[in-house]
Amino acid sequence: MNRAVLVIAYLVLAPAIGGLMDGFDRIVSARMQRRRGPCLMQPFYDLRKLFSKQMLAVNNVQLLLNLSYLAFIVVAGAMLFGGMDILMCLFILSTADIFLVMAASSDSSPFANMGASREMVQMMAYEPLTLLVAVGFYLAAGSFHVADIVQAPVSAVVFMPGMLVGLMFTAAIKMRKSPFDLSTSHHAHQEMVKGITTEMSGATLAIMNIAEYYELVLIFGIFALFFVNSSWYSWPAAILLCLGIYFLEILWDNVSARLKWSQVLSSCWIVSLLTGGLNLLILMLIQ
Repeated sequence: MNRAVLVIAYLVLAPAIGGLMDGFDRIVSARMQRRRGPCLMQPFYDLRKLFSKQMLAVNNVQLLLNLSYLAFIVVAGAMLFGGMDILMCLFILSTADIFLVMAASSDSSPFANMGASREMVQMMAYEPLTLLVAVGFYLAAGSFHVADIVQAPVSAVVFMPGMLVGLMFTAAIKMRKSPFDLSTSHHAHQEMVKGITTEMSGATLAIMNIAEYYELVLIFGIFALFFVNSSWYSWPAAILLCLGIYFLEILWDNVSARLKWSQVLSSCWIVSLLTGGLNLLILMLIQ
């Protein structure tokens, strides 16, 4: 029953929570840049405006591919909050990213196609660490199932501090933040217009934004797994620590410049090896 409630809560509340987190991101970023910035509810006003626009799609398949991107993210999040296999959840999340690449590649815009190719490069950069994190949870809790991980007597972060640091590093790619905002950016400093979202407008772009809100909640659900255990007080502690991680991601976004694709690959693989690989080796030795 509790799992069903969590799944329903994710399906219903994730877009609202993700939108509020996006609004918080905009406010904090504006303050860091000595600007007033928009209000907290601005992401929802943007969605209302996008849905009110006339439906103009470059091709008919782009909307379908964006809907597929949204659907796979929703399924992955439902599996995570439903206590299911985290490895399968991450595989489905990777499948969702492939649909996004296909959506960007479905038109003839050189900017969108360039963004799609960069998105593929970014997937190659963060996927190795993502798989290492799943294996780390298995070694720490003895199971791939989220329901077993959250019932462990000790938080997974005790056994996986390196993987947490590595995931914080690569999570900036998933959240499209500097220095990894190669394929598209939420800020007006992208040299190729808006990258993968260049040809998206109206409802198509709104669906893309909603999918990002679902994904944002999913990402921090994975972060929460590092801190949650069988103790009740670990849950509020996990929420506070996740908010702290989000603030650090926003800070990093505002103080760093975008890297080249080759630098993204090399830096992510080095971090994956030093944090995830060494942490995994230590976990295997102490088992």
